[in-house]
Amino acid sequence: MAKLVTLKLDGDFEEGFRVTLEIGSEGERPETELTGRLPPAPNIVNHYREWRSSYRSLGSSLRAIKIKRVAIGGSINNQSQGLCDRLNRWLRSELFSPLREKWLEKVGTTEEVRVLIRTKNPQLRQLPWHQWEFLERYHQAEIALSTPEYQQPSKSHQSRDRHKVRILAILGNSEGINIQQDRQLLENLPFADITFLVEEPRQKLNEALWEQPWDILFFAGHSETEAGRGRIHINQTDSLTIDELREALKKAIERGLSLAIFNSCDGLGLANELEQLHIPHMIIMREPVPDLVAQQFLQYFLKAFASGKSLYLAVQEARKKLQGLEDQCPCASWLPVICQNPAAIPPTWQQLRGNNQRHLLQSALIVSVVVTILVMVIRQLGMLQLWELKAFDQLMRLRPNRGEDSRLLVVEATDAEIMRYGYPPPDQTLAQILDKLESEQPRVIGLDIFRERPREPGHQALSRQLQQNQKFIALCRARVANNPENSGIKPPSGVPESRLGYSNIMADPDGIIRRHLVFMHPYHDDPCATHHSFSARVALHYLAQEGIKAKTIAMNKISLGKTVLRELSANSGGYHNRDHRGFQVLLNYRETVARRVTFTELLEGKVKPEWVKDKIVLIGITAEIAKDYHPTPYSALQWPYQEMPGVILQAQMVSQMISAAFGERPLLSVWSVWGDLFWIWGWSIIGGTIAWRCGRILYWGLATITATGVLYLLCFGLLTLGVWVPLVPSALALVATSGIVVAHRTRLGSITP
Repeated sequence: MAKLVTLKLDGDFEEGFRVTLEIGSEGERPETELTGRLPPAPNIVNHYREWRSSYRSLGSSLRAIKIKRVAIGGSINNQSQGLCDRLNRWLRSELFSPLREKWLEKVGTTEEVRVLIRTKNPQLRQLPWHQWEFLERYHQAEIALSTPEYQQPSKSHQSRDRHKVRILAILGNSEGINIQQDRQLLENLPFADITFLVEEPRQKLNEALWEQPWDILFFAGHSETEAGRGRIHINQTDSLTIDELREALKKAIERGLSLAIFNSCDGLGLANELEQLHIPHMIIMREPVPDLVAQQFLQYFLKAFASGKSLYLAVQEARKKLQGLEDQCPCASWLPVICQNPAAIPPTWQQLRGNNQRHLLQSALIVSVVVTILVMVIRQLGMLQLWELKAFDQLMRLRPNRGEDSRLLVVEATDAEIMRYGYPPPDQTLAQILDKLESEQPRVIGLDIFRERPREPGHQALSRQLQQNQKFIALCRARVANNPENSGIKPPSGVPESRLGYSNIMADPDGIIRRHLVFMHPYHDDPCATHHSFSARVALHYLAQEGIKAKTIAMNKISLGKTVLRELSANSGGYHNRDHRGFQVLLNYRETVARRVTFTELLEGKVKPEWVKDKIVLIGITAEIAKDYHPTPYSALQWPYQEMPGVILQAQMVSQMISAAFGERPLLSVWSVWGDLFWIWGWSIIGGTIAWRCGRILYWGLATITATGVLYLLCFGLLTLGVWVPLVPSALALVATSGIVVAHRTRLGSITP
């Protein structure tokens, strides 16, 4: 926020001036007030008159002074330097030093500063205050003139639902000057609605001021000050004073006229009269102005102001650039002056374009709806599925490690065991393992090894155990339709269906296992005639001893202990037309699921009894020769890339079911299509709101990045609670809506770099 420094000066050069310093933030009451004095200095007035006389002798035209080239060291330059020296010597006086020190204390040199010189002394108003050497340390400070008495201009309510600055451009008497250049500069302004009155009579000018509201009043042509009163020449024959337009100007100010620019000569008289009407801001030329200076100032000012600079900094930039003309036009940078009503806050170009916040908000909401619909359509077409699944994997990998499930033990045949026992392991080895386990009293034993035919020696012993041991769960593979290579694998002979489970798993198009096929209907000629997956059969046998049974409560819902299994639909979450075979749920992995021991460790008695007693024991082959490895969301996190053995995958599924049944870990769920729709739309609205509220591209970029980060964290947090919500579609909607609204604002010029 800019600082406002006000110097109130009351007195004259003969007796000196009483000075009041006020310092505060823009639009707020002053925080600091201090009084001081400036000593008498009548010689300054004399030096000013000498300078003014020399300056005006350079030419006679009211705007197009016939410039004489002045060598460095010429009389006008000497008098300019002399006037500046005396002004600065006066402002360095001891009487004024407490105010300077307080100013330095309260205002940082890097802050934007508006300096108001409030006085009714006409000679003070004529001085080149911008040459005050004290201001050189403040690179963003600009001075304006103001009167001691002022009041807030009364304004009627006007609709500001528009996007252009309304400019009434009066092009008056152009004899001897080129005001067509002014017109061209105005016509090139972005987002400006300009009405030109070219050498029109007084009646047309009066009607234009009455008929509609204006933001800027612009005049180019000849003007002059006579006896303290300003006069503008509106055509070849007519001229007007401000008093002759008083009522029309009062109406224009009431309707919102914020700025009057008189790009013409000798404008202090015009300013004096307009200040009595309480116009908010004016830019005038203090002395007769060369045509070249008037044109260049207008070009510099409009370019800076329309690009987003504040009114004061735009005038400052234009004034400083005029120094480049001072070899042709001496004191060119002295001419532009801001006059301001202290009750007004200088507008920006964007603010003059109107308070189009409501329009922008409406646009943002409309864009958010359109973007959300497009994103949902793209999503339903499956174009985002791969990205959503990859984002799901990344979030899964970020979750904290919940540790092993102590209820499970995996007995595995590694490469070393295969070297020792052969592949596949003979029935005798498996029978010995079952005997060893049975002695330790596990609750359930699951054999994740196909045994559709005997593997001698030891078949009879193994067959007897499989048929008689009620803790034992056997494995088979269900037939896959339209896949001759996967016609199914029979279970071991003699094992009842109540202790059978299929091994079939559901891989996504990228091969990664993210779903758990819990139940499905077998084909009538299926060699694996069971409705239960191997993991479900193992988990349900374990839970049965806890008094927990699965109960169907709806077509797609199964109650299991403290949880309800809800079947994934074909388009659940990030999926599009997924394989809808059977009852599927998302697989809630553990990073490490269970303790693992080898065949040899078990048979040699190296396994502690408490690892087995009342546990679930899964037996399987993890050797590479079995080719029973599957990619999971965790595979990409491991280096080198590692896939999960089938028996470990079965352990993940078993652990998921029993943990959910006991209420320890939630099953992963998704929202309905409507839930996803409103979630995505909400983030689209957030993106639009960011673009609507941010005033600079930089802030918009930072806010959009922050919002995307918050979205990511929320999606991660919800996934840890068991809910998979759309991340990629929401991020896409957020960024797309935000980008479209910012592009719209950039086109309208309502956002700055």
